[in-house]
Amino acid sequence: MDEHIYPNESVYEEQMRELAAAGNPHATPQILLDLKKKAKAAELWNMFHPYAEWGPGLTNLEYAHLAEITGRVPWSPEVFNCNAPDTGNMEVFTLFGTDEHKEKYLKPLLDGEIASAFAMTEPAVASSDATNVELRMERDGDEYVLNGRKWFASNAVRPDCKVLIVMGKTDPTAPTHRQQSMMVVPIDAPGLTILRNLSVFGYVDRESHGELIFDNVRVPSKDVLKGEGEGFAIAQARLGPGRIHHCMRAIGMAERALELLCRRAVSRTTFGAPLADRSNIQDWIAEARIEIEMVRLLTLKAAYMMDTVGNKKAATEIAA
Repeated sequence: MDEHIYPNESVYEEQMRELAAAGNPHATPQILLDLKKKAKAAELWNMFHPYAEWGPGLTNLEYAHLAEITGRVPWSPEVFNCNAPDTGNMEVFTLFGTDEHKEKYLKPLLDGEIASAFAMTEPAVASSDATNVELRMERDGDEYVLNGRKWFASNAVRPDCKVLIVMGKTDPTAPTHRQQSMMVVPIDAPGLTILRNLSVFGYVDRESHGELIFDNVRVPSKDVLKGEGEGFAIAQARLGPGRIHHCMRAIGMAERALELLCRRAVSRTTFGAPLADRSNIQDWIAEARIEIEMVRLLTLKAAYMMDTVGNKKAATEIAA
């Protein structure tokens, strides 16, 4: 981070401005490609992956600290091939993908050569409750026919995005948590339209957040992950570790913000004294210090419980 990431933040920003001006706001800047090569050569690669076959085999608790450090710069997790949503998709392919999926998609993802997207959220329903998804997946012989809309599918508009993991409803009459399935869909599947990128708080992110239209998209039955009706179970397995990754990255950014606040407080003078001497500024800094410590400990506890008693028993901590 000290030798390669922080010194190149301005380079990254400049290259992204150039790409955006050229009409490629979701392309990967050269500096990121260069840094990925260095990280890979240093074996600082796939650190999130719990299986030693694919990465260093760290526990959730061990990786949490690394996620905090890399999270201090928003784009740096990708330098180490530890960026969402690819991390979650790689874990899904590892756990539930066929040999064909692993060869075609998992290996290029592990090598950082392609990007992927996870299509669960829909515009018409509260998709944080995965049982609400309405995209239909109807069986037709040896295929499923997909119809519906998805949005905020992160990575979907990136030029290097090659595959989607899509969650939809295969059997509306089944028990609530057996209605959904997940399928592997190539980004260029006939009938799949990337309608647009969606901004977040007015900003266009490099990763992109795509709105997708599925119009009679045909998916072979061999591309159903784990089996029909297993979508909700896969979603729970996928989203648990991701919560730890996201939280710890956010904590890293909060720590950096607090450091900047402290520097500002001692360098800025008002009415003959530094801001650091003002009691309300001292209160803000103290409260921030305490809140960061609290959320870090909560997240580390969740990671520890996932490692020791499993995701299911750690559900309350993961949700928190």
